[in-house]
Amino acid sequence: MTSADVLLEVRDLEVHFAVPGVTVRAVDGVTYAIDSERTLGVVGESGCGKTVTALAIMGLIPSPPGRIVGGQILYHRDGGIVDLAQLPPRGQEMRAIRGNEIAMIFQEPMTSLNPVLTIGFQIMESITLHQRMTKREAKRQAVEMLRAVGIPLPEERVDEFPHQMSGGMRQRAMIAMALSCNPVLLIADEPTTALDVTIQAQVLELMNNLRRDFHAAIQFITHDLGVVAGMADDVAVMYLGRIVEAATVRDIFHSPKHPYTQGLMKSIPSLTRSKERLVPIEGIVPDPSDAPPGCGFEPRCPERMSICRTTPPPLVATAPGHDAACWLYQPDVHLVRRTLRGWK
Repeated sequence: MTSADVLLEVRDLEVHFAVPGVTVRAVDGVTYAIDSERTLGVVGESGCGKTVTALAIMGLIPSPPGRIVGGQILYHRDGGIVDLAQLPPRGQEMRAIRGNEIAMIFQEPMTSLNPVLTIGFQIMESITLHQRMTKREAKRQAVEMLRAVGIPLPEERVDEFPHQMSGGMRQRAMIAMALSCNPVLLIADEPTTALDVTIQAQVLELMNNLRRDFHAAIQFITHDLGVVAGMADDVAVMYLGRIVEAATVRDIFHSPKHPYTQGLMKSIPSLTRSKERLVPIEGIVPDPSDAPPGCGFEPRCPERMSICRTTPPPLVATAPGHDAACWLYQPDVHLVRRTLRGWK
């Protein structure tokens, strides 16, 4: 990846939430990059920090109790590089970027769409805010966006309210709204979670086609490895607020390095391993308010060593374009490897 290819860089991002008596490290030193016109799949269990990282990029961290306490979010645009982490969330520059150059599709459209406003009005609101268009031109653009995402009879649907549409149609309307200003980066936060399998496949195919047609990059947040396999070019695996592995989708599936990623692969069914028993990952995700001082995965890891208890492993290259945060891949690991045998 060259500097000309990078669209967005997240460097050592930290987002904390101050709740009574404790500080929750929701995002704890996340680093990754999104390349122009590529799809990055961000994978992880619920509560690992995927959505909070996306909200930080959009300047939508609820404050209080949340705030960005460290790191950078470097957005590479034609005029140079902007650190989104330093922009006031309600400032003019952030408002000009949010929804226009970087847009987001939220997980549940029924809670994201205003129930008392028509679909067309909500799409037009984004267009008129960022584009120099009259209301008539904006409505024409809204109709064309609904047509682009495959909604039938868009001239009629544009005047309907969210409750008059099915879940799949509402999700398509959300995609139309997000793409209405032709953003360079689209962040999709589990956009198919509430949809049935057939509609999921349609929405995923739609997003792949729109990425090609609109020349946009996508950050696709999900916990479904099957979706990642079909959507992503690159993958970042998150666990307890940190990136534990990052590589191309092919390398992640064919040569996972981190014990957590390996555990995920062993716990999903496979047509080629029909006679093999699935192997679950033992234990549960620690409470983010009481995270282990060392590696977050250490209490559940079959490869744990004494150093894992006390020191978080850095993200290091295990191969060109393939990074993992694990002490197994440190040059001097043979000096510190003291596996705790028999400790469950």
